[in-house]
Amino acid sequence: MHSILFIYSDAITNEKLTYFNHLEQQLEQLGFAILPSENLHAAIVAAKANSRITGIILDWEQYDLDSFAEVANFNPHLPVFAVGNTRQDVELNLSNFQLNLDFLQFDTASIRSNVDRIAHVIHHYQQKILPPFTRQLIDYAEKNNYSFCTPGHQGGHGFQRTPAGTLFYDFYGDNLFKSDISISMAEMGSLLEHSGPYKEAENFIANTFNADRSLIVTNGTSTSNKIVGMYAVADGDTILVDRNCHKSIAHLMMMVDVNPIYLKPNRNAQGIIGGIPKSEFSRESIQHKLDRHPVAKSWPSYAVITNSTYDGIFYNVHTIKNNITVNTLHFDSAWVPYTNFHPIYKGKYGMYSSPNSGQTIFETQSTHKLLAAFSQASMIHIKGEYDEERLNEAFMMHTSTSPFYPLVASTEISAAMLRGKVGYHLINDVIDCAIDFRKELIRLKKTSPNWFYDVWQPDDIDIKATWPLQAEDNWHGFNELDDDHLYLDPVKVTVLLPGIKDEQMEDHGIPATIVSAFLEDHGIIVEKTGPYSMLFLFSIGITQAKSMRLIAVLNKFKQMYDQNLPISDVLPSIYKAHPEFYAEKKIQDVAASLHQLMTQHKLPQVMYHAFDTLPEFVINPHRAYQKLVKKQTSKLCIDDLLGKTSAVMVLPYPPGIPIIMPGEKITADCNVILDFLLMLETIGNHLPGFETEIHGLTKGADGRLYIQVICE
Repeated sequence: MHSILFIYSDAITNEKLTYFNHLEQQLEQLGFAILPSENLHAAIVAAKANSRITGIILDWEQYDLDSFAEVANFNPHLPVFAVGNTRQDVELNLSNFQLNLDFLQFDTASIRSNVDRIAHVIHHYQQKILPPFTRQLIDYAEKNNYSFCTPGHQGGHGFQRTPAGTLFYDFYGDNLFKSDISISMAEMGSLLEHSGPYKEAENFIANTFNADRSLIVTNGTSTSNKIVGMYAVADGDTILVDRNCHKSIAHLMMMVDVNPIYLKPNRNAQGIIGGIPKSEFSRESIQHKLDRHPVAKSWPSYAVITNSTYDGIFYNVHTIKNNITVNTLHFDSAWVPYTNFHPIYKGKYGMYSSPNSGQTIFETQSTHKLLAAFSQASMIHIKGEYDEERLNEAFMMHTSTSPFYPLVASTEISAAMLRGKVGYHLINDVIDCAIDFRKELIRLKKTSPNWFYDVWQPDDIDIKATWPLQAEDNWHGFNELDDDHLYLDPVKVTVLLPGIKDEQMEDHGIPATIVSAFLEDHGIIVEKTGPYSMLFLFSIGITQAKSMRLIAVLNKFKQMYDQNLPISDVLPSIYKAHPEFYAEKKIQDVAASLHQLMTQHKLPQVMYHAFDTLPEFVINPHRAYQKLVKKQTSKLCIDDLLGKTSAVMVLPYPPGIPIIMPGEKITADCNVILDFLLMLETIGNHLPGFETEIHGLTKGADGRLYIQVICE
C-alpha cells in the first residue's frame, strides 16, 4: 500500500484540523495509507527511508519548505503539497523549486477537488519514475487480455486448474503471472529486433550507465560474456585471457577455436586472488608469450579482464586501456554493477572514459548480484564503434525467443533506481554500512581477551575510497605490487580467522568452513569461503540491522567455540547428516583436525604456488572439448594426472575460477596443483560435511576424485 505523509501539529485551529481530518479520510478511501507526523526531522527521515511514501502534505504556516531540501536532494520527484490560506504571505526561495512542489488551499469546500488533484499528481509521479518497458508491461498486464498464444498458463489461469498449481499461483500472486506474456505481443516491442519499448529500455539503460549502447541479457553474465566473445573473436584468433577468469570465458573458448594467451594474476597465502601486474599488459610481455606459444601466431584481437575480482580488487582501467593494444577490450565486471554511481569508483570501471582510437570497450555486469533485479539479470555495455548487425547475431545466438518479461523489467527497474541523485545515495549508504561493519569488527577485536575475527583491509579506512594496495604495506599479503594499479572495494568485506600469520600456519587455527556452516544454520549465507577467510557482500538490500546481526552471530560462534561445545550444539545440520561420525566430537576437536590437515598439506605454500606455473598448453580448449564429445578420453584418478592432458575444465566452486583448462597438461613444474586438489579431497574424506565442490572432477565409489583426460 502506498502512503502519504501528513505533517502538522496539534497547535492549529479547529478549522484546519477539520480540513486535515477530512482530507485524510477521503485519501484513505482511495486506498492510501496515512502517516501522520508532528516532528519535522522524523518526517524527513521517514520520507528518505520509506520508499512507499508517494507524497507529503504539510501545513505551510507551521513548517518551512527550506527544511525539505534534504528530501529534494534524495528524491526530487516526490510530490510535496504545501497547504496554506488566502491570507498567508508567499515567501519562497529558489531552492524550494528543486522540490516537486504543489500548493493547496485551506478550504473545506474544496476538499474533493484537492483530493482529486493529490491523486492525479501522485499518479503522474508514479508514471514518471517507471522506466518505459516496465510502464508498458504494467499497462498491458492490467488490461487482462485474452490471448491464444504462449505461455500456456494464460496469466496464471492454467496454474489454477489443479491444487498444486493453485498453491504455486497463490505463493507468487497474480501480477507475476499476468506480466509473463508472449513475445507475440507487438506493443511490448521485440528484444531480438530491439524495437518498441524494449529498445526504449536499452536506450534508458545506456544513458543511465554512461554507455553508447546497452543490451539486456536474461541468462546471466555467463551468457553476456559469451555474447561479447562470440561477437569479437573467430576461429584461429589469438586472445588474451585473465587467468582469473570466470568459467563462462572458458566455455567461450570451448565453443570457438581460439588460442588463449593467459595474463597471470598473483595470490596470497589466504587464497585471495590479486590483480594482474602492469608488466603483464606490456607489448613486450605479450610478444614474449606469443613467441613461445605452441600454436598461436597472430597478435591478439581481444582481451578479457576480470574487474573487479571476486574479492573486490579493482584496476586502474586507464593503465589497461592504454597498454593493451587490442581491438576489443572486455571487462568482466559481473560483481560491480554499481560503479557508475559513486565517485570513489572513478577511473576503475570500463564505461568511465572513452576508448582509444580503433578500440571498443565492453563491460558485462551481473545486475542481479548487488543491485535489485531478478537472478540471471545481466547487462552488456559498449563504448566505441561496433557492428550492430554482427552484435545482434551473437546476441540472438544466446537469447531465448521466449523471454521472461518480469526478468527484463527487473533489469530496467534496477537502472531506474540508480538514475539521478537517488543512485548516489543508495550506493553511498551501502558503502557507509560496509565501513561501519568493518570498524565495529576491528573495535571488538581490540577488546577481545583472546582470539577474534580480523578484516582484510588497510589500517586506515577512515577515508571513504577504493583503498589502494601499496607495495610497502603488508596487510594484503601480495608480492610485487605496482603503484596506482590495484584498489580494494569497501563493500566487499573479507573477514579473517586465526590460522595463517605472516604466510605461515599458526599452531592454532579455526578454518572458515566451520564458521560458514555455523552461520548457515543461523540463516546467514557466506558468499565465498576460503581456508581462513569469508567474503561478505554488502549490497543495496543490506541494512545496518542485518550487518549488526551478522556480528552478533559471529560473536555467538566465538562464545560456543571458547566453551568447546559439542558439534550437535554448534553445527546441528552437519551433525544431523553425520550423527555417528560427530557423536563424541566437540567444536575445538573438529577445528584442530581440519587445521592440522591443512598444515600437513602446507597450505600457504600451496595457495601461493599452485598458480605460479600454469599447466602446459597442449591443445586449445575448443579442440580438447571436441575430444570429449568424440569420446577420445578416459577417466583416471587424480593421483595419476601427472603427465596427462585434461579434457575438462577443473575449478573449485566458489569462486568458479578454473585452475586447469581443457587441453592443459600437468607437469612436474606445476605439480603443486595436484597437491591442492589432493588436499581438498583429503579434507572431504576425513571430515564429512566439509567437502569442496570441484567442477570437472567426479567422486568414485571409493571416495577418490576422478578426471577425464585425453587419450594419447
